[in-house]
Amino acid sequence: MKIKTLIAAAFGMVSTLAAQTVSTDTLPVTPPADTIAAPVIIVNPEDTVLRIINLNPFFTIHVDSLLEYDLQLNKPEDRFYFFMRNSPVGVKLDRQTGRLNFKADKSFFKSGRLRFDLPYRVDIGVQNLYHAAERFDTSFTIVFYSTEIIASKLKPTVNSIQVYEEGDSVRFRIQCETGTFPIEQIVMNTNAPINNYRAVTKCNDEFLWMIPYDFIRDADTSKPRMLYLQFVGNDKFLNRDTALVTLLIRPGVNYPQRIQEHTILNKELTKYIQDLKLTFYVVSRNIKSNKKTRTGFDVTGSTMALAGTVINTTVTAPGGKDLGKILPSVGLTLVPVKEAVAPNKIQEQNTATQVRAAIKRLEYMQSENLLVGDRDPEILAKIKKIRDELKQTRLQLVDLPMVEFENVSQRDVEEYFNSPVVNKRYKLKIK
Repeated sequence: MKIKTLIAAAFGMVSTLAAQTVSTDTLPVTPPADTIAAPVIIVNPEDTVLRIINLNPFFTIHVDSLLEYDLQLNKPEDRFYFFMRNSPVGVKLDRQTGRLNFKADKSFFKSGRLRFDLPYRVDIGVQNLYHAAERFDTSFTIVFYSTEIIASKLKPTVNSIQVYEEGDSVRFRIQCETGTFPIEQIVMNTNAPINNYRAVTKCNDEFLWMIPYDFIRDADTSKPRMLYLQFVGNDKFLNRDTALVTLLIRPGVNYPQRIQEHTILNKELTKYIQDLKLTFYVVSRNIKSNKKTRTGFDVTGSTMALAGTVINTTVTAPGGKDLGKILPSVGLTLVPVKEAVAPNKIQEQNTATQVRAAIKRLEYMQSENLLVGDRDPEILAKIKKIRDELKQTRLQLVDLPMVEFENVSQRDVEEYFNSPVVNKRYKLKIK
């Protein structure tokens, strides 16, 4: 019994030791927390087609973690070499042993050489050193992630406050400062409706808008007017960033419309000056004809009075003396006849003088308010001066009847108006 007991005890001890040995050998080796180790696979010598037997097609790596992976073949590795194409920065592959290692340093991501949540495809291959036909190509994907979220930001290429005028063009870009996750969509909001603009939908898009001349309306109480452009960017996880650009828009000059308005006013002023010159021509010629008639009556009356005086003093015959008394009476009788046939046209003379002065004033205003170039800064003031002067002259000469061109041409009227005789007649005389 003692021998059996000792044998059983010895057998139990051996079993215990064997169990401890087996359990120790079969425990898996736990790699460090920041290291990815490849599983150990036994090579099968019966495989005939070259291949990598332990390749993981997809790797997800955290920032600051270490990737270490031994690629194993189904054939002896001393006759083959490994190579890699299109690899991200920092990924290394040992050509002899097929050991793949990579340290995901934060500096790669801060410098922009690597990006988070973006799949990188790495092409690798195996080539037989002695038989070129024996080759195997494959690939795997690496994705980097981080638990530290860096927000992406919108960066307009202009300052937050811009000053424009109606008719100006607004142009700037919306750039992105990429963080952990890039901005995928941009939405624009405004405090007032606008039309005919180029929208911004993604990073580096250009906002383009031509400010219309009717943006500021007459009924608006605030001039200039503020326009707020709000750009909201979202990444795929709906993290948002907002950029605000304020446009201070002042009333501007619609030069095409104002030039057309100036041209119409100028034509109207020219037409009115021509009508005034024709009226002056008719009135002045009538005054001149009437003056000749009155002069004829005066000369006739004076001649008769003088002849009567001479006859009365020199002739001794009774009949001659009677004739000398009659002739002065006839001369005096011609005075009321002169007033009836050719009345004194003082009002017409004043009207002609007033019309001539108005013509000279309008011609001066027209020459002084001509446009200088296509964008004359004084165009509004010049239009106002022409309009006011034309309105004032028409009110002054509202009772003046206008004469139409019938038997006289515009050239004859111009020559008469600018003739030296007429200029001398209406020239102010200073004694």
